[in-house]
Amino acid sequence: MSEPYNGVPAAELTGVSWQKSSYSNPSGNCVELAALPHGRGIAVRNSRDPEGPALIYTHSELEAFVLGARRGDFDNLLG
Repeated sequence: MSEPYNGVPAAELTGVSWQKSSYSNPSGNCVELAALPHGRGIAVRNSRDPEGPALIYTHSELEAFVLGARRGDFDNLLG
């Protein structure tokens, strides 16, 4: 795998294990995450387009998002 970048086709991220939330539903309305080798970050892809682009986040970026989501910072976006 070459150096990952935002928008990399998810299919090019070989050797990673994609993980869905337990809240995922059968319609595929979910994102999937995968730890990149050698600590190069976390990839996020749309489960409905598993070959499509992936966004790459650092561990610190994803930690800030998860902690904010846990605290309810984004609840207003859910409608």
